[in-house]
Order: sequence, then C-alpha cells, then structure tokens
Amino acid sequence: MRASIFIACAFLGAAFIGAGCTTNPVDALATTSITPPTRDVSADDLAQGKAQFRDGNYGLAEKHFRQAVELSPDSAEAWMGLAACYDELGRFDFADRAYGQLVKIAGRRPRIVNNMGYSQLLRGDKAKARTLLAEAERSLPGDKLVAANIALLNKS
Repeated sequence: MRASIFIACAFLGAAFIGAGCTTNPVDALATTSITPPTRDVSADDLAQGKAQFRDGNYGLAEKHFRQAVELSPDSAEAWMGLAACYDELGRFDFADRAYGQLVKIAGRRPRIVNNMGYSQLLRGDKAKARTLLAEAERSLPGDKLVAANIALLNKS
C-alpha cells in the first residue's frame, strides 16, 4: 500500500511539474502590462491645481501642480502654479526653486516677475518686493494685478 501511495504521489508530482512547462511561451509583459492613458494626465493635474488654488486649498493645489510638473517638466504654467502654492504655504525655499526653474523655462516675463515680487512681499522683504514689482510695472504699465500688489506693498 505504501508503494502505491508513493507511486501516486510521484505521478501527481510529475503531472504538476509537466503542467508548468509549456511549449507555447506566454508573453507575461503583454498580458499584465497597463495600457497607457489616452488623455493627458498632466493637463488634468494642472486643471485640478488651478481649481484647488482658486478655492484656497493650497496644499491640494500644490499636490496637483507638483504632479503636473513631474509629468510635464517643461510646463511653465505648472511651475508658476507650484511656486504660487509654495508662497501661500510659506515654503519660500521651495518657491525660490520653482521660480528658478520657471525662469529657465519661460524667461523673465513680467507676470513671473510680478509673482516673484509678491513672494518677497509675503516674506516681508519690502526692498526686493519693490524692485521686482517696479520691474513688472515697467513691462506691464496699468496692469491691475501688478497695481494691486504695489498697493499691498505701500499699505504694509
């Protein structure tokens, strides 16, 4: 009886081993791979970042802008949003890095300089804020946003 149990176990073991070997190779990568997204995920994060920023949810906005930047590192709009979030969160060290990257990508545009001036205003550095906002005003005379930031500077 022991011999028949041993033979049965050996036969089952051989069957299991033989079942694992196939003559038709299966492409595991093709059967388990995730299909690429059909939409631009970075655009979704950018839109979500803007919506959260408008609602004053700066932490959530930062998360979405950061994801947008990771997916599209050359997106000036995403870098601008990320820098603005860091300003609102008081993370000026990160804001400086984001502004630096933004200037590398988009150049020293008046809107960027305006935001950099506002960032300095939030930090309490009125001299730097005045210099940057004056530069923005020279490039965008009569702009309401620049004028509002200058008015804030003059009130403080």
